[in-house]
Amino acid sequence: MQRPDEVFDVVNDRDEILGQATRREVHKRGLKHRAVHILLFNLQGELFVQKRAPTKDTFPRRYDSSASGHVDSGESYDACAVRELREELGIEVPLREFVRKFKINACLDTGWEFVWVYTVRGDYRPHINAGEIEAGEFWDLDRVRDVIDKHPEQCAPSFSRVVHELLGRGPMSPNDCKADSSFV
Repeated sequence: MQRPDEVFDVVNDRDEILGQATRREVHKRGLKHRAVHILLFNLQGELFVQKRAPTKDTFPRRYDSSASGHVDSGESYDACAVRELREELGIEVPLREFVRKFKINACLDTGWEFVWVYTVRGDYRPHINAGEIEAGEFWDLDRVRDVIDKHPEQCAPSFSRVVHELLGRGPMSPNDCKADSSFV
C-alpha cells in the first residue's frame, strides 16, 4: 500500500544510489528511483492486466502491469518483485520462478524510475488487493496490443513502455527510454 512517508533510494543516471527521499519528495521533484513490473502469464499465455485503484497517486484507474511497485530503500529489485506480487495479487512465488527480462532506464514514461521487468508463468489465481487494484483479468496479447495502440490514455505510460519493449517494437516516443537486457 502506498504511503507518502515511504523512503526510496534516489539514484543517478547509472542507477547508483545517491541518497534517500520520501515518496512524496521523489515524485514532487522528479528524482530518479527504482521500481519493478511483474507480468503474470497463465498457462494459455494470457497476461493478467490490472486496473489501478482510484486512490493511486499516479494514473488512477488506468491499466497497468500485473503487479508493480517501488523498490524500498535498501531493498533489492528481486526482493521487491516477490513482495509486490504477494502484496498486490496475493500470490506467493519463489524468486527462482521469476524470469528477469530486461531493465528500462529512467525516463518520463517510467516516472523517472529505473524498472526491472520480470515475468512469471503458471496456473496462479490472483486475489487482488483492493487498496492497490480496482479490477484485473487475463487478456490475450492481441487485446493488450489493441488497448495500448488504440486507447493509450487508458494505460499507465510505464505499462505501455513495458509491453512495447516486451514485444520488441522498437523506439516508442520522444521520451525514449532505452531497455537493456544485457544485465540478465
